[in-house]
Amino acid sequence: MSEMMQETKDKIKNTEEYKPEGTGRQNTSTVNETANEDLHNTKHYARLLALLLALVFAGLCAMAALVAYVDPFFHYHAPLADFPYIVDNQLSQNPGMARNMTYNACIIGSSMTVNFDTDDFKDICGFDTLKLSYSGAYPKDDSNILEIIYDEGSLSRKTNGMDAVFFAMDIPVMAADTDTVKYPRPEYLYDDNIFNDVKYLLNKDVLFQYIFRPIVQGKGSDLSEIYFSWWTPEYYNIQWVMHTYEEPEKVDEEMAADTLIPATQENLDVNILPYVEAHPETEFYFFFPPYSILYWHNVMQENTLEATFTQYQYVADRLLDYDNVHLFYFQDMDEVTDLNNYADYSHYKPEINKYMVECFKKGDHEIKSTKEMEDALSKMRAIIDGFDFETLLSTDWG
Repeated sequence: MSEMMQETKDKIKNTEEYKPEGTGRQNTSTVNETANEDLHNTKHYARLLALLLALVFAGLCAMAALVAYVDPFFHYHAPLADFPYIVDNQLSQNPGMARNMTYNACIIGSSMTVNFDTDDFKDICGFDTLKLSYSGAYPKDDSNILEIIYDEGSLSRKTNGMDAVFFAMDIPVMAADTDTVKYPRPEYLYDDNIFNDVKYLLNKDVLFQYIFRPIVQGKGSDLSEIYFSWWTPEYYNIQWVMHTYEEPEKVDEEMAADTLIPATQENLDVNILPYVEAHPETEFYFFFPPYSILYWHNVMQENTLEATFTQYQYVADRLLDYDNVHLFYFQDMDEVTDLNNYADYSHYKPEINKYMVECFKKGDHEIKSTKEMEDALSKMRAIIDGFDFETLLSTDWG
């Protein structure tokens, strides 16, 4: 019995140990072929990935090179002679224009300056003038662009001196914090750091909106009229102004007359007067824009009339201390009481802009002394006192 069991075990063992001839080699060959195929596929995909990355890199390089060559924001060089540049972005394009365009005078300030035609400055005043407006500008915004304007290392200053600056003095923002700006600026277009220029060079909006679009349209901006307001002539009428006018709520407590002076003084000392003092070679034409009579109604509603008049007088007195300053007060013009000259409570039609250029040349409305400013403000008081606000505000304007 035990012999039979031993014989059975031997058969089982022999069966387990038996393998057909060549089976081991075939299995090894199959494994090797699979490994080789996997390796081949891996190399193939690696080559495809490398090719893809190379194509992407080449595309990005080509894009960056095209943007740098055309340079629609004028960050690196003057505009190309035959390219139809579109100029409609104050924050992004002003710094480059200030650095790299040819001009010997400039216009800075808020939307009160956007309807100036720089051809008028050439024809009337003889200046090659560049418009560098910032809608809603605070004093810090003006300071930021003045710093670039007076950069002696810029192409603009190497080419021309700075003969004149036409500066809209908006009293309502003169009491703002000295570091306040209307909008955050794209620092990569304002600084000298080449490494953050990638935000400009690889910007799809720059590529499509400021390179491809003007190429397709075949027409660029008229630099003499850049930043013009969207209001067409039919919007400059009393019905439109009153239809869109929102009267401020009445403030009961009157602001003290000297309340606004400390902040105003700081803005003058930090953001404006340093440029006047540092550049006696430049004639600065400061002007108080001709807001409509509704602006003064707002002032009265806010109960800041005396504080506002005091602020105007203070700014005028400070500016008049400088021999290279010309100061103009346009708010007592007859036109300010006719709302058909306006599109809202403060924005006037382009014809008034041209009239102001003529005044810069002839000296009309120029303030040359403290007494003249006092007289102008007295005239403004009389205009306010004599205006029929009740009828204007009670009329149904639709």
